[in-house]
Amino acid sequence: MNDIDTLQTTLGHRFEDPRLLQSAITHPSYTNEHPEDEIGDNQRLEFLGDAALDFVIGAWVFRRYPSFDEGQMTRLRAALVRTETLARFAKESGIGEALLLGRGEEEAGGRHRDANLCDAFEAVVGALYLDGGLEAVEAFVEPLVKPAAKKIL
Repeated sequence: MNDIDTLQTTLGHRFEDPRLLQSAITHPSYTNEHPEDEIGDNQRLEFLGDAALDFVIGAWVFRRYPSFDEGQMTRLRAALVRTETLARFAKESGIGEALLLGRGEEEAGGRHRDANLCDAFEAVVGALYLDGGLEAVEAFVEPLVKPAAKKIL
């Protein structure tokens, strides 16, 4: 699939197992309408990506702001992993355009819904983690986080 190749280029990671990325961009509504596809939806990867993001962004904040106390680090990390911020990251990185949605979800504007974009972003991070480890996640996330943190602060 061409979209997968384009997305891999945008993400800066060539997947050993492209099915992970395919699953990460597959919304449950698409799977419900296409039960013949065996890729599955992005919900399990979303769970893993959420945990990986918390860790990677937490470690980044810890290293980047050595004078911050625990409360300041927690507030900045929370602002960086909130739904609206992750949805913006999904748009910036082309995930929103690549998202596979069912017809009803597409017609209802699901491609632009923050919750869907956030979920897909977390799922892509989960796929990156499984395919390339924390280094792949850091390489993808840090360039997005750096300007966002400056804006938040």
